[in-house]
Amino acid sequence: MNPRTLSWLVLFFAVLIWSAINPAERGTWWLEVLPALAGLALLVYTRKSFPLTPLCYWLILVHSVILMVGGHYTYAEVPIGEWLEQLVGGSRNNYDKLGHLAQGFVPAIIAREIMIRKDVVRGRGWLSYLVISIVLAISAFYELIEWWAALLSKDASDSFLGTQGYIWDTQSDMLYALVGASAALLLLSKLHNRQIKALS
Repeated sequence: MNPRTLSWLVLFFAVLIWSAINPAERGTWWLEVLPALAGLALLVYTRKSFPLTPLCYWLILVHSVILMVGGHYTYAEVPIGEWLEQLVGGSRNNYDKLGHLAQGFVPAIIAREIMIRKDVVRGRGWLSYLVISIVLAISAFYELIEWWAALLSKDASDSFLGTQGYIWDTQSDMLYALVGASAALLLLSKLHNRQIKALS
């Protein structure tokens, strides 16, 4: 195992273990951390058949950490969100918006990599359009998962949804995912292209 992979795994499991120790709500913890655990399983499964660029792996780790921190505290109670709320004078803890920004930013790079390396689309304009469409589809589907979870478990629904009384929470979540995807394409495409080229 190379040092980069080892570092990645150490960081992932260190945060996971910390997150699992006395979380605010165990049911919510599982709901929030499950995507990170599923992502880890998928990365292990595809490591040899379809290794990703270092950029993808590190972005996935960052997104996993965001999920695990949110799972530990519940999104409405994460201290950094409360600090930001006091700093900008807001009326809610916006840590969940960081999660939805990452939900656009990280899948955009993953989708971009798969489409380029699998030669799904040749035109760069179409590539960006399809990446953003995929991200918005993922975001919308996640909002459906939140709704289904709320219907199935009233106890965990408020913490999992994290709406904090904001009636436009679902729509703003998807907007943040769109902003994240657009920012990822604008900021990281050149670096990503170089790393993809290095893999081939």
